[in-house]
Amino acid sequence: MSAPNPRIVVLGSINMDLITRTPSLPDPGETVLGTSFTTSPGGKGSNQAIAAAKAGVSVSFIGAVGDDEFGVTLRRTLSSAGVDDRALRTAAGSSGIAAITVDDHAENSIVVVPGANERVRNLTDDDLALISDADILLCQLEIPLDTVVTAFEYARSRGVVTMLNPSPVQDLPDALVAATDVLVVNEAEETRLGHSVNDVTHVITTLGARGARYRGPESFEVPAPRVDAVDTTGAGDAFAGALAASWFDGPREAVEWACVAGSFAATRPGASTSSGTRDDIDALRDAAAG
Repeated sequence: MSAPNPRIVVLGSINMDLITRTPSLPDPGETVLGTSFTTSPGGKGSNQAIAAAKAGVSVSFIGAVGDDEFGVTLRRTLSSAGVDDRALRTAAGSSGIAAITVDDHAENSIVVVPGANERVRNLTDDDLALISDADILLCQLEIPLDTVVTAFEYARSRGVVTMLNPSPVQDLPDALVAATDVLVVNEAEETRLGHSVNDVTHVITTLGARGARYRGPESFEVPAPRVDAVDTTGAGDAFAGALAASWFDGPREAVEWACVAGSFAATRPGASTSSGTRDDIDALRDAAAG
């Protein structure tokens, strides 16, 4: 189904990111001094939802936060970005967090504690209605896997395009692979999944600063514009959100635009805060073309 202004539902995680900057990432057993510490809203689901909303499309989010101060802030962050948060539930206990370390070369390491994200186990009738009315369902793997499988099978039965970013990577059930229309992976995830995803119609592999590769009815590779990277933490999520927002423009246009969106995000610190508006992304694309 073609949609000039697609309705996207993101089912996924929402975390508070705890970000430490340090000259170099520590080796196992090593202690290093950091130079700064900040908190910033994150979570792959939330980041991708915000990136898509900032690109100018309609986005609803299904997920959970804890009944703590982080939960209040995270809900406010979604609504402030224009994301419909009516399906964001509040669960007893702590919100999810991600401990992120970023070095002077903009490389990062991340440890996620799911918290309330583990409570996203039963889809309500309202959740299913949101999915049924969507054009695209976008999911990741920071919530229980069974929930993603159920959502994808339901979306498929309603003619909704299913887009999966299988991160953190794990073995995928056959039922999930069969229900996936679009797979978005990085090179490490692609290697881990191997031939198990050969039957997915559209596979997009992000290549970091080199751009992205598409395999589907045709195959091509798209370069990313060169930028001075500050923090790559949110680049992959910005790519996925922009890809969903532009998917109905066709795979080549969507992948090209998503590459620019990912590059733009790398020029800003943070995760959800780093994604650009449609004007930001178009301006970088025009500058790179000129």
